[in-house]
Amino acid sequence: MPASPVSIRIDIASQTLDLYGKDGALIRRYAVSTASRGAGEQRGSYCTPRGQHIVRARIGKGQPANTVFVARRPTGEQWNAELAAQNPNRDWILCRILWLSGKQPGFNRLGDVDTMRRYIYIHGTPDTEPMGVPGSIGCIRMRNRELMELFELVPAYTLVEIVG
Repeated sequence: MPASPVSIRIDIASQTLDLYGKDGALIRRYAVSTASRGAGEQRGSYCTPRGQHIVRARIGKGQPANTVFVARRPTGEQWNAELAAQNPNRDWILCRILWLSGKQPGFNRLGDVDTMRRYIYIHGTPDTEPMGVPGSIGCIRMRNRELMELFELVPAYTLVEIVG
């Protein structure tokens, strides 16, 4: 695993994602939306897992900003108000996916606390969804245009620390 030139820190309390360079300098800060149920590692909790993770997979390169994903695959749909009205309870995963994998066995890796098996992502969401407040079912939501920028700066195996 080559060392990544960047690292990510997500703060659940402040609802922010900070991108740091190799030298520890802050490169970017984004508002995010983590789980409405708060922090937690247990499968089925609908909480955002804490601790040390890595970006295990980068999905969606080259897709348009409002591409809809289901099970990490583009559906062929483009999110818009009409599609949203037809699917009022759908949890929209748009644009890009950074699929996280826990690094701490027994805390966020393996068994009933495995971040990757819980399908925890950093992913895009409709612009109608608020940022800076909890609202997801476990994932870290971002504005599509900001996630597209982050996606280009973050290689696979980038360290992601989630605190709060």
